Amino acid sequence: MAWLEITLETASHKCEDVVTALTARGFADLVIEDQAELETFLEENRAYWDYIDETLQQQLQGLSRIKLYLEDTDQSSMARLESAARELELPMAVAPLAETNWEESWKDNYPPQEVGRSLVVLPYWRAEEETNRRKVILDPGLTFGTGAHPSTQMVMETMEDVVTDGFSCLDLGSGSGILSITALRLGAGKAVGIDIDPKAEDIARENAAYNGFAAPEFTALTGNVTEDKDLMASLAAAEYDLVLVNIVADVIIALAPVLPRFLTDKSTLICSGILDVRLDEVISALEQAGLRVTHTREKEDWRCVTAKRNTCLSGSRSRATNCN
Repeated sequence: MAWLEITLETASHKCEDVVTALTARGFADLVIEDQAELETFLEENRAYWDYIDETLQQQLQGLSRIKLYLEDTDQSSMARLESAARELELPMAVAPLAETNWEESWKDNYPPQEVGRSLVVLPYWRAEEETNRRKVILDPGLTFGTGAHPSTQMVMETMEDVVTDGFSCLDLGSGSGILSITALRLGAGKAVGIDIDPKAEDIARENAAYNGFAAPEFTALTGNVTEDKDLMASLAAAEYDLVLVNIVADVIIALAPVLPRFLTDKSTLICSGILDVRLDEVISALEQAGLRVTHTREKEDWRCVTAKRNTCLSGSRSRATNCN
């Protein structure tokens, strides 16, 4: 079956009306590419990221267009679409699409990713491939972190130098569970992953199962440790050799005051998802919370920091009072 891609160029302020007009003519499966819509989305969700792909923004600059797809034999639909384009006074471009197996072709976007000295991230359909590396198996179609981003890779690389057999790990902002799974694969005895998005809990649990991990080795939770006091107390009651925070700078800074509650004097904290221009802010927040940065790793524009509790801290773990 051969398909055609039809593109209708419009203006951002007319986009909604065009969609309404096309829908009324029976064209329901529309793809909208609109810069104004993207900018609104980014602004409303600013707290969740520091970095936006500038190339993508440039490609969408001033852009507002609608795409739809028709079989090349569907002459009736094409005639109705051409009539609509003339009536709406919209430029229309038609391009043939190469024949492919659409149900399987998306998998080509997820090749094995070798990370660090010993790890490889594999999509679940390649789980049986032979390799001398430790496998971290994921369903990349579930998003929430596939191991491709430099921030995640830096955490995994740092974990290779930190994790030893029997480690206990707490993963704040666990997403797909990739870092918890990596910790277990490297020899950790227990990992707890927590995320504010309830969808992430099921996804992380499913990905852990692909790797042969389940409770009590791996526990997935939903919650916000800065707002839920009961959850905070429950998590802080345990001891962790390793605490992971791979999110964005603003969230790390907000979490900094409570992070010492999860750390003993022997624990290691790894924070990533930090743009280079935000590094000083993150380090300052960690230091103010009574932590000291022991190492910084960099990859492209991203930074990953390793930290410990200051040895001059006194009192219980819940008191992060700097004695300087």
